[in-house]
Formats: sequence, structure tokens, C-alpha cells
Amino acid sequence: MCGVAGIFNRDGEPASAVLLKRMTDAIAHRGPDGEGHFVDDCLALGHRRLSIIDLTPAGHQPMQSPDGRFVISYNGEIYNFQELRAELQSLGHRFQSRSDTEVLLHALAQWGLHVIPRLNGMFAFALWDHRNRELLLVRDRYGIKPLYYVEIGSTFLFSSEIKAFLHHPAYSCEMDRAALLEYLTFQNFFTDRTLFRHVHLLQPGCTLRVGSAGEPLHPQRYWDYRFSDHPEPAKAEAYVDELNCLFQRAVNRQLVSDVAVGCYLSGGMDSGSITAVAARQMPNLKSFTVGFDLSSASGIEMGFDERAKAEHMSYCFKTEHYEMVLKAGDMERAMTRLVWHLEEPRVGQSYPNFYAAQLASKFGKVVLSGAGGDELFGGYPWRYYRAAVNSDFEQYVDRYYDFWQRLIPNDSVRGVFQPIWADIKALNTRDIFRDVLNGSRMQLGRPEDYINSSLYFEAKTFLHGLLVMEDKLSMAHSVETRVPFLDNDLADFAMNLPVRMKLGNLGEVMRMNENDPGRKRQTYFAKTRDGKLILRQAMRRFIPAEVVKHGKQGFSAPDASWFRGESIDYVRATLFNRNADIYDFLDRSAVRDLVSDHLEGRENRRLLIWSLLYLEQWCHTFLRRQSGRAMPTN
Repeated sequence: MCGVAGIFNRDGEPASAVLLKRMTDAIAHRGPDGEGHFVDDCLALGHRRLSIIDLTPAGHQPMQSPDGRFVISYNGEIYNFQELRAELQSLGHRFQSRSDTEVLLHALAQWGLHVIPRLNGMFAFALWDHRNRELLLVRDRYGIKPLYYVEIGSTFLFSSEIKAFLHHPAYSCEMDRAALLEYLTFQNFFTDRTLFRHVHLLQPGCTLRVGSAGEPLHPQRYWDYRFSDHPEPAKAEAYVDELNCLFQRAVNRQLVSDVAVGCYLSGGMDSGSITAVAARQMPNLKSFTVGFDLSSASGIEMGFDERAKAEHMSYCFKTEHYEMVLKAGDMERAMTRLVWHLEEPRVGQSYPNFYAAQLASKFGKVVLSGAGGDELFGGYPWRYYRAAVNSDFEQYVDRYYDFWQRLIPNDSVRGVFQPIWADIKALNTRDIFRDVLNGSRMQLGRPEDYINSSLYFEAKTFLHGLLVMEDKLSMAHSVETRVPFLDNDLADFAMNLPVRMKLGNLGEVMRMNENDPGRKRQTYFAKTRDGKLILRQAMRRFIPAEVVKHGKQGFSAPDASWFRGESIDYVRATLFNRNADIYDFLDRSAVRDLVSDHLEGRENRRLLIWSLLYLEQWCHTFLRRQSGRAMPTN
């Protein structure tokens, strides 16, 4: 796992090695084990190394092909690199290292872009073609590793993190107002926008060719999710057996490392199953859990701490287990560093992930995560059932959009954004939402079709947001997070499963819709233990039965209670401050009314409050930091 950064002056002007060094220094936390720089006239390519496979200098980057034509700066892991290496050797290629970087470089030289869909792993890389004076940026299928870019005049900058751009003298850090509306609608970004004006995130499964000045920039998609609904097999046991084999193979593939590998271990099925398989291969496997002090929690938040379940699984799997307990106030303590590293906020309160990575970093460089299991196997049925029965596509869009408009009530949007309404009123967030669903190119008619469309949507948006967040916050502590559920073979299998092998209450939802179509939809959402049915059957071979039966529990702190209790002074001091920077963009009175709804117990607006607290710190960190380039400290 590493960091990538570079400069391409498309007008042919020489690139600055000094500026490149500053850019790679800004992301040194991504690769504290080494650095490398390559300058070829108008192109400067940099790298920060976190040594995981082949710890010797032979794995140093940027790496050149034997003929000198190609140079690569690569971030990630390719788990099938040994198979590709053997194939390349049969074609006459010779290797100087044991690294997957060298295999990737030779594979690109041999097969060009045709090899990219064959790569089973997580990656983001920049490839310089010296002969054609052309730069290629590539991101993995799912978007596990980020890659940002910005064009300033004829200068093209790219990096694993946005903060590297702050060092270019022509770059001015400004809020993207359209992106702010997008974020405060979805608590995420569904387009390639970021909060930083003009800065784009290369989308998952895409490549971008960058040529000389004047040539347009058009990312090209080489892969996309394809959820389909095949007929349910006569013998479901064969599917369970295949899933069992694919899952074990995926975990074992991702244990390949020249350094120690650990596991996040919540109380749930996904991380528990990964830990169970990994522990069979690695005696004394280290596992990590973050829990929460619930002494002031109430309601549903009383069940947010899963330490006892994690400790039980650690006992079953004989792992060397470590845990951390978060309390009210830990969010405030982490906020400055968290915003600096995360840069663009996504998908909910992320500070528990920051602390989890901090804990894991004390014991190694690599940790396995259960991300992806829910999105591939239907882990959020209460979401999908909201829009499983529809009269047409537009009704489906409306129903699902209403759920994902997470933060600001419809009738409050214009009031909240009044200071910048003239700049953003033409942006239709429903159209953004609709465009994602349209991207699936599915024929919709049956409930199964709509559910697969919802699975597509959530993999493209929610899962992507989780992956970006996890990468940034783990790399803040120089930790590589691997996600076995996103093994190519396992993901392809999951996407082709019949919906009824994932969800058990679809028939009930259809019957209730026919018998009482006017009934409020929240009355027939999924039962708690619905979802991921086939995965539950397969995982019984690895984890305790009570864990398999348990309902979905997200990784979340009891912030709704804390914001009304121990953290209320912090919330008020930040968001009721007349001079808060967010009020350059948002209406203070409208925001205060929404926040007060939560503090006074009328509504649960914990997600909105978190987002506003983050945005205020973002303004301090980036908009006020035009000349400050060092990482802030708490």
C-alpha cells in the first residue's frame, strides 16, 4: 500500500522536481517506508512506499519497464499476481523482484489495457508512456483505492490524496458549492465531484488517458456491477458449497504478505467469518474491536457496543484480541486530524474507523475488513423493500430517493442554502440520483429487478463511500485495509445469485402490497434477521450459530445521545457560533432550527449534526489554510 502523486505539464513545460517532492511529502503517512521520484521533462511522477510484499529495494517505485518506455507509480495489491507472473514468464519476461508492481508493469507492456479487467485486487496507479508522451490513470473495479486529479491551466495534477495539490502555487482551495449541496443531500458524493472546487475523483472501474494540451479528458469505464436474477436452483446446497469455497479462497488470497496481517472483529457475521478463516492459516492472529461507553445512551443505541460478542468469537477462534472503548468527547479530540486525513466527508460518522485503524496500527501494517458483504449479499433489506414494488421507473426513483435524501428535509433545503441558492438552484439532486440508477441498464418490472437495481445503486454509492473513507483513515495510520468480500470471483458469484437466495421476505412484501397498497411502507419493511440468507447458511461452518442468526448492527457510536448530553456544549459552541465559517454557505437561522430539533428531542438529526461539525472543521482546515501546509495536530 502506498501513495501516488504527480505533475504533467500538458503544454510541454518542464515539471518541477522540487514541487513533486513537496507533494509526496504531504502524503508521507501513506508510505513511511520509502519514497521515489521520476522526472521526464514535462512529467514528474512520485511515490511513497508502505512495504508489504517484497520488502527489498527491488520493489522501489516509480518503476521502469526494461526498455524504458513505461514508468509506473502504483498503490495497492494484486492478489493474482503470481498467476500473471507465471504467464508472463512463459512469454519470455524476466523479473528482478518478487513484487506485484513489477508484474503489473510487465503485464501492461505485454497486453495493454486488456489486462486491467483481469486484475484481482485493489489498485490505483499512474502509468507514463515515454514514447507516446501520454499519461494513464487507472482505478480498481470497486474503488477501494482513491485517485484524484485537477487541471490548472495546462498543468494536470494527480494524487492519492487531495492535500498534495495544496502545494501547487496556482492551486486555490475553494468550496465546490454544487458538491456541498450533493453532500448535504446524500451525505455522500454520487458524482466525481469533491468538496474541493475543480478536484475530481476518478470513478471506480475507470481509466483516464491524459495527452497534450487541448485534448479533452474523458474517463472510460472498463467494468461495472452487473446484478442479475437467475432462476433459483433446484439444489441450493450446491450454491452454498460454492460460496463456501469462494469465500475461503478469497480470504486466503488476501493473507499473502511479507508482514503480519490482522483482522477487524466486530460482533457481526462478516468480520467474524473472515477472522475464522484467517485464524486457521495464521496462529496467534491479532484481532481488533472498537466499542462504546453506553452509560449515557438510550433507546436503540443501547445495543451499539459489540465488544462482548467480539470477545466470544475471539475465544472461539483463539485470536490475540485487542479492544478500545470510545467515549463522548473522543470525536471532538480526533476531529482536527480526522478532517485533515479524510478530506472529503462520506457516509456517516467516521471517527470510530479512525480510532480502529489507530488501534490496528500498533500491531502491524495490514488488516482485513468485512466491507462489501452487505452490499453484495443484501444486508440492508429494510432499504430495498421500500421500493420493491412499483408501477414504473420514475415511481421507483421517487421512493428510493426519498430514503437517501438523508440530512435536510425537502421543505428546508432552500432556506438552509439561501446564501448560495443562486449558485446551486439549477442543480437537481434527483437527477443525480436517477443517473446512478440508469447506469445499471437493467430491465425493470419484477420486484427482483428493482431489488437488484437497489443493490447496484448501493454498491456504486454507499459501498464506494465506505471504501474511500476506510482507505483514508487507515492510511492516516500507515495501515493497509484489505476487503476479501471484494475478491473478483466472490463478487461475480454474489451478483449472479437469485434475489430470493439473499432475501427471505420478498414474497410477504409483494402480498402486502397487493392486499393493502395504500398502507405505509414502513409497516412491511424487512424483519431484522432477513437478508444475506445464503451467506448465513455458508458461514455456519465458520462462526457460532447465534452470530449467524443475529440481525445487522452497524458500526456506529451513540452520537444521538451524546449530542444531547456530554457533547451538547461542543455542538452548541460550534454550530450556534455566529462567526462559524459554514455560514458563508448556509443560513445560520435555518441550521439552528434543525439542530435544535435534535438537542430538544423532537427529531434524531445526528447525521446532520455530524456533517455540520465536519464541514465547520473542513473550512478551518482547508479554506483558512491557504498558506499552511503541515499536517495539523491535536
